[in-house]
Amino acid sequence: MFKLVKYFLFENRTIGQTIVKNTVWLFSGQIISRLLRAAIVIYAARSLGAGSWGAFSYALGIATFLTVFSDIGINALITKEASKRPELKNQYLSTAFFTKLILLLILVSGVILTFPYLTKIQEAGLIMPIIIFVFAFDTLRDLGSALSRALQKMQIEASIQILTNFLIVALGFILLSIYKTSESLAYAYAIGSFLGFIAILYVLRDHFKHLFRNFNRKLVKSILLTAWPFGLLGIMGVIMLNTDIIMLGWLRSAEEVGYYASAQKLVQVLYVLPSLLAVSIFPILSKFAKTAPALAKSILEKSVALTIIVAAPIALIGILFGPLIIKFLFGLEYIPSILTFQILMATILIVYPSSLIGHSVFAYDQQKHFIKYVAVSAVGNVLFNFALIPNLGIEGAAISTILTQAITNFLIWRKMKSVNQFAVWPRIKNYFAFISGK
Repeated sequence: MFKLVKYFLFENRTIGQTIVKNTVWLFSGQIISRLLRAAIVIYAARSLGAGSWGAFSYALGIATFLTVFSDIGINALITKEASKRPELKNQYLSTAFFTKLILLLILVSGVILTFPYLTKIQEAGLIMPIIIFVFAFDTLRDLGSALSRALQKMQIEASIQILTNFLIVALGFILLSIYKTSESLAYAYAIGSFLGFIAILYVLRDHFKHLFRNFNRKLVKSILLTAWPFGLLGIMGVIMLNTDIIMLGWLRSAEEVGYYASAQKLVQVLYVLPSLLAVSIFPILSKFAKTAPALAKSILEKSVALTIIVAAPIALIGILFGPLIIKFLFGLEYIPSILTFQILMATILIVYPSSLIGHSVFAYDQQKHFIKYVAVSAVGNVLFNFALIPNLGIEGAAISTILTQAITNFLIWRKMKSVNQFAVWPRIKNYFAFISGK
């Protein structure tokens, strides 16, 4: 039995087994981590109240939005290049580490200096210097995760992710029970994130121990020039998830930010499945996109069809039972977030298949086209928010998210169809035929 488990979960034997193994590890890590985070989100929202929870969520949203530029696609580049050129993986890792460190120092300094001018929520301004370090440690830890993906050892990423979130949640419960302030929650996030970074440094110490020796100055320019298109996918995701929070903080109250954040956090937990599957198949699609295009096409078709089949019932259940879910998890204070939650649940139908399509664009080296997609995403979301939030409030922000996602992902699908000519509907019919036994 032990040999069977070891064979299936710790070794890379075949393409199919490797995809399943990586998906199982990433799914387990993300599900456990997100359930842990959901627990602290629910406890914090109840403990702090909508106002303080909204201030914390606003600071978190600003930090996420700004610090994404410290990555600019470096993590995805590490995964891709280390998969294709394993002999250079340590040079890429070391050079990327110092490159990201310099970018982080610039951005952290800039955010701390400028944040007081970015919000009218005073409580958010007080905790921002703490929150910004959460994402500094997270983005450095993600380098280790990128390397583990390139090595096809997702068990490393999953284990560290679970450990990090367990520490954040444990510290969050302890500090909130004592102090009941957004500042105490911010410290819990920062300390837990720092310890997670130390943990992945230790696990991958053989790759990190010669950082200075493996640093290759000649790779810096190559990394920056090649990585930024990869970063566009991350920037697009951050825009989708955080512009609403930021603009609600500008145009509405901290309480409304809290209502919106509670609904949004629950929906984000459900985004885990397609993102994990996309991460699992990305190295394999990158490998076979040119060498075995028929195989790559088949993998993409089956994966996208599966996500659509899974997305439909999840979205329907969330919409129908939204009132019960919000009241049970957050209490009567958060009743104003029910309709927002129901609207955001519809995004499941867009996000699930599009997560795979977006990653596939990079696997086929078509990332340069993401410039216009990010532009559409950024401009569209801001314009829709300005048009809808003043009159509709948090429901307007949710509608803005759906409209922006629909337009942007339509463009991405159209581009990928021109490259791969994949067909999803026949695969969906095959799945249903298999389930029905026909």
